Amino acid sequence: MSSNLTDEELAALMPSELCQYPTPIPTQIVSSDEFYPDPQNERQREVEARLLAMADDLGGKQGLDRRRFFQTAAGMAASFVAMNQVYGELFDVTPAEAATPAMAQERANGLKDQFIMDMHTHFLRDDTRIMGFVEMRKAVGKAGWNKQLSDHEQTIEDLKFNNYKKEMFLDSDTKISLISSAPSDIEQDWFLTNEQMADARKKINDEAGSRRVFCHAIFTPGQPGWLDKLDAALALKPESCKGYTIGDNTHKEISRYPWRLDDEKVAYKGYEKMVKAGIKNVCVHKGLFPPGIEKQYPNLRGFADVADVGQAAKDWPQLNFVIYHSAYRHVGGDPRVALAEFERTGRIAWTSDLADIPAQYGVSNVYGDVGQLFATTLVAEPNVCAALMGTLIKGLGVDHVCWGTDALWTGAPQWQIEGLRRLEIPEVMQKKFGYAPLGPADGPVKAAIFGDNNARLYNVQPKRAMLELKGDRFAMMKAQYEKAGAEPSNTRYGYVVPNGAIDHRVFA
Repeated sequence: MSSNLTDEELAALMPSELCQYPTPIPTQIVSSDEFYPDPQNERQREVEARLLAMADDLGGKQGLDRRRFFQTAAGMAASFVAMNQVYGELFDVTPAEAATPAMAQERANGLKDQFIMDMHTHFLRDDTRIMGFVEMRKAVGKAGWNKQLSDHEQTIEDLKFNNYKKEMFLDSDTKISLISSAPSDIEQDWFLTNEQMADARKKINDEAGSRRVFCHAIFTPGQPGWLDKLDAALALKPESCKGYTIGDNTHKEISRYPWRLDDEKVAYKGYEKMVKAGIKNVCVHKGLFPPGIEKQYPNLRGFADVADVGQAAKDWPQLNFVIYHSAYRHVGGDPRVALAEFERTGRIAWTSDLADIPAQYGVSNVYGDVGQLFATTLVAEPNVCAALMGTLIKGLGVDHVCWGTDALWTGAPQWQIEGLRRLEIPEVMQKKFGYAPLGPADGPVKAAIFGDNNARLYNVQPKRAMLELKGDRFAMMKAQYEKAGAEPSNTRYGYVVPNGAIDHRVFA
């Protein structure tokens, strides 16, 4: 199994688990082996320095060391205080929360029953050959685990089924999730097969005694026998289908079957089967294709953007097209490029193109999932995060922006949940671009994004679902976990650029 990073690039990186400080939110970009992470920039270093100082000061007053302080609600609040000090007043947080654990915990307790549907999550199969992750775990073993980060040594098992349950349902406020996968032209290198996703769904829901988990069926237009494989996948009764228009995203260098959403002779045959089977939602990986990646794989460029979305949506009004990562191009690239582009033009590639589709094509069945868009920009350049959220809401509508975190690649999703709860679009940006405010953590805008929009797409009644989930085994497990003194790992799984390392990326 090859990585999307070269041997030279991988040699220059280190596992993110070995980062010295287990801060509640990352202070530099963490990537999987899908893209080269941007090095920690000056402002991220300043956030980290301020956060460490607060941990020593405020944690010390409470008798907590850094690690324990960072595991508290006050530590999470301190992260956003530090970001406000560096990036401007983007987050709804007060220094008093960071200084007063009881106040921070009271706020967290008041929000923990918020209805959150995370319909974009992953874990790896037991026999995975995804060597980027396997080699990462070997490096952790060779380097010796930093005991300040966790009570146990991280292994490849932390990207598998059992840890998925812990990080999604005990270490975060997520109520319902959807297990996804990624296909490959090499069958063994699928993250999970369609059968494995359906099996995991059954295991978790049986264990919980409720409907906690949904699953995808991956479809691969153009691959030999793909329509028969789709029939078999649909027989597993998935809640939605997912495809990668660039074909084999894991092995871009050999991807033989890229496809377009609006290809009447290929993709449309799959849509016919989906509609007949009662599927309403087609999730599509788009974006994550910065200039450096385009230079490596120029043949895939025409399949990575959203030029094929509008016509497909118009031709298939009975389907909803949920664009994963909202097609954000610059994941894996320098976020300052996106910020400069936005400041110069008021647009961000290719998310602005996605937001234009409803008006251009007269359709109302195109949705934006936030995915890696949110995870990377929140940390690297929160002004870009605010601009992206404003762009999506203005173009697609607040009822068409959907929550997805791409966990476990970025660890337990609680830091992303807290990020959206606290994020606000700066007033000057609202006025200049006509963006509506995001409002309070439990207000109508954030409630729609966190859960209501996905609930509507997947025929879930939030109030009824919450009544069911509050009495299930996972709810009881979480109550016991918190009573015993929950210790979230704050671990992110993937790679970071060590401070002072050479940047091996090549941009066009």
